[in-house]
Amino acid sequence: MDAPIDAPPRRRETPPAPAVAIEVEVVVEVPRGSFLKRGWGGHVDFVSPLPCPYNYGAVPTHLGLEGDLLDALVLGPRLRLGQRIRVRAWAAATLTDRGLVDDKLVCSLQPPSAAEIARVLTFLRFYARCKGLLNRLRGRRGRNACEGLIGADAALARARPVPAHWRGPPVPF
Repeated sequence: MDAPIDAPPRRRETPPAPAVAIEVEVVVEVPRGSFLKRGWGGHVDFVSPLPCPYNYGAVPTHLGLEGDLLDALVLGPRLRLGQRIRVRAWAAATLTDRGLVDDKLVCSLQPPSAAEIARVLTFLRFYARCKGLLNRLRGRRGRNACEGLIGADAALARARPVPAHWRGPPVPF
């Protein structure tokens, strides 16, 4: 039976293979295992009841569609807070946060396995639900969800360079 025309697209569970490996620089904002979620300026956004299973940071040269630095998850061992690392972006998970599109590059030195990608998506689906609850507690409206994977090249193509006058995201996170 055919799906209705207005059905949402199926989530991709494996990353699309990039034509060329995309190397990016990432600044670590939340080291793997940390309970503190920091924002672009280093301030603490919230204290998590669970440790972050990945190094979480941002690409300092690009803004995502929501107006904040383009997010990146770096797989592998724990990195230091503030560490800059050049890694390859293999895919991107698209999240919706308060109705705003928020891509998160999935990065590592080696191609991630299908099992690693599945774990990333499981974590981000859980994260989106938790972030939705936090947003409601803060009185911030809008849908929160993990929409699945796109290519890292697609996420970078829809990001834009950080303008010289940028002083932070236009909305509080």
